[in-house]
Amino acid sequence: MTAIIGAVLLMLAVVMSIALIFGAPLGAFTMGGKFKAFTGKLRLLLSAQLLLQVFFAIVLLQLGHIMPLWFSHNVTKIIGIVFAVYLTLNCFGNMFSKSKKEKLVMTPLSVITAICYWVNALAF
Repeated sequence: MTAIIGAVLLMLAVVMSIALIFGAPLGAFTMGGKFKAFTGKLRLLLSAQLLLQVFFAIVLLQLGHIMPLWFSHNVTKIIGIVFAVYLTLNCFGNMFSKSKKEKLVMTPLSVITAICYWVNALAF
């Protein structure tokens, strides 16, 4: 169940990334609220991040035994732990953001996602 919760939250981040790529003024929820809407270069960077977020969701579903493995069991576990560490560090970035919206909205989402990753990676 935690794999599904985490994957859904990651897909919400993907939806937000898509909106930002297409010019939605949601910049207050990311990157410290520095930009109201993203510029061309940031949109390109966000496109790469979007692909990474989708991959994070897929790996989480694999850790939760919901999707078949793309890699061996050991490689999937290592990827899961590395992603859990990354998402944990991301929590601190959100927590100490200059943007109140990012702190209030993205911090809880990133904490829950990181916990879901840790639970599934360690239990895998």
